[in-house]
Amino acid sequence: MLGKRISVHVAASLAVLLACLMLAFPAEAFHASLKGLSIWWDVLFPALFPFFVIAEIMLGLGIVHFFGMLLDPMMRPVFRIPGIGGFVMAMGFASGYPIGARLTSQLWTQRLVNREEGERLVAFTTSSDPIFLIGAVAVGFFHDAALAGVLAAAHYGSALLIGLLMRFHGRPGKHTDEYRQPAFTSLLEASPGQPLWRRAFEAMHHARMNDGRTLGTMLQQALASGLSMIFVIGGLVVFFSVVMEVMASAKVMSLFDAAIESVLGVFGLPLPLAEAVASGFFEVTLGAKAAGSAVGVPLVYQVAIAAWVLSWAGLSVHAQIISLLHHTNLRYAPFVAARFVHGLLAAGLVIALWRPLAPYHAALAAFFPVPDMNRPLETLAQHTLPAAGLTFAAVLGASLLLSFCFLIGKRCMKRIRS
Repeated sequence: MLGKRISVHVAASLAVLLACLMLAFPAEAFHASLKGLSIWWDVLFPALFPFFVIAEIMLGLGIVHFFGMLLDPMMRPVFRIPGIGGFVMAMGFASGYPIGARLTSQLWTQRLVNREEGERLVAFTTSSDPIFLIGAVAVGFFHDAALAGVLAAAHYGSALLIGLLMRFHGRPGKHTDEYRQPAFTSLLEASPGQPLWRRAFEAMHHARMNDGRTLGTMLQQALASGLSMIFVIGGLVVFFSVVMEVMASAKVMSLFDAAIESVLGVFGLPLPLAEAVASGFFEVTLGAKAAGSAVGVPLVYQVAIAAWVLSWAGLSVHAQIISLLHHTNLRYAPFVAARFVHGLLAAGLVIALWRPLAPYHAALAAFFPVPDMNRPLETLAQHTLPAAGLTFAAVLGASLLLSFCFLIGKRCMKRIRS
């Protein structure tokens, strides 16, 4: 009770302080809100809204359940989550934050994951989308498409490492049978002699029958739900844009820079990167841009800090995740701990992979598109959707292949033992 009262007083004090800063710098706050609104309308709305609608429809049609049954032999022993989490992983890597959290909240609502499984799933499926990593960071901020390879390897590789680490989160042996829909539970417990593909089609059929909505109703509700979510995200983007601007105008960010410089000095990292770390702590785009424009810093450290910013995701994305999960019992503490460790692992992987991947930088650049971030809608049509589709297909295909390998290996071990 005392801790809750203290948190309420702290939140109230911060709100009053923010209001005073906005009154002290009204012009800066207004221009920052316009900038945040432009980012939301030009980039986030066209990039995220289609994925919100498509994910809702795929859940209603049972397609997610179909892939969930196929991926169960791999996802459960490796990540300790149901196979349906493999679809969330592919969608999260392809479309970026906060799609993974959105899908996880829907799975929790449909009783397909429990709290601990949902926390594991959100922890490692919250990642940057490929077009932002390639187009905005590597090309736009660093002006070098060849850096996309090491950035992608560090960012997505460390995300998988987080998934492996998070499998130890929660009590061992805890299952989700009391949370799952009865039809889906019976299919999971079907006899091993029944082919996996048949159980997958039966899972899709049962999910479609249990949903019961017509396609028109499903589309209408998916559009309404997607619009509601995208407006919440837009409000958070505008809010944090204003917060960052008024804090910078009041010279509060300089205090953060000084504190971060002392931490960087302890680890022997270049001090000019303090601004990038401070900005990235609040917002991804500003932090990555500051890392790319740091002067007098070796490129490897600039890219490492950019990887940290992408993996930490900024408090703006954290607020989006909280807003998407507020109706669930999923806790924020495991998520923020995973984000912090993800950032450290991504930065460390950049430094570790820098020399081994250096001879292949030019070759890797040829495989990445070079979008024009000054024309975001055209970029969306030409690069975002194809890149997201290729990423989704690659992650889902690799997961399905591993799942069948796990299934075959399991059956072979049973026959050897028998």
